[in-house]
Amino acid sequence: MTMMPNVIAFRPRPAQTPLRRPSMLIRAAKLGQSAWKRERDLKRLLRSDDCPAPGVSLPRLRAEEERLNAARIDGLAEYDLTRHVNLMIAILAEMRAAFAAAPIPVPLPLSDLGTAIPARL
Repeated sequence: MTMMPNVIAFRPRPAQTPLRRPSMLIRAAKLGQSAWKRERDLKRLLRSDDCPAPGVSLPRLRAEEERLNAARIDGLAEYDLTRHVNLMIAILAEMRAAFAAAPIPVPLPLSDLGTAIPARL
């Protein structure tokens, strides 16, 4: 009998609902990636003392970004463009970090798949 792992590691999938935001906002977030320092900036955005593991804070970041986007669409006075750009930078950076931190599935060699019983003709 061969040993087969019973745990399959999959790379994280993108969020179920894609972000549909103005191109200027996305462009600003992409340009801000070069200045992103996870230890410094994520703690500040989350108002936390420590940084969670890569990808753990994505639901919280997405929820706050959706709230800000709704305020932008409704034209509310509470909308903060700077915070919205910073949240978009954080979301892009955390998605990249979560993808990089996920284990890469390693295909098993054919010899490890077990033996097959030949079919009768």
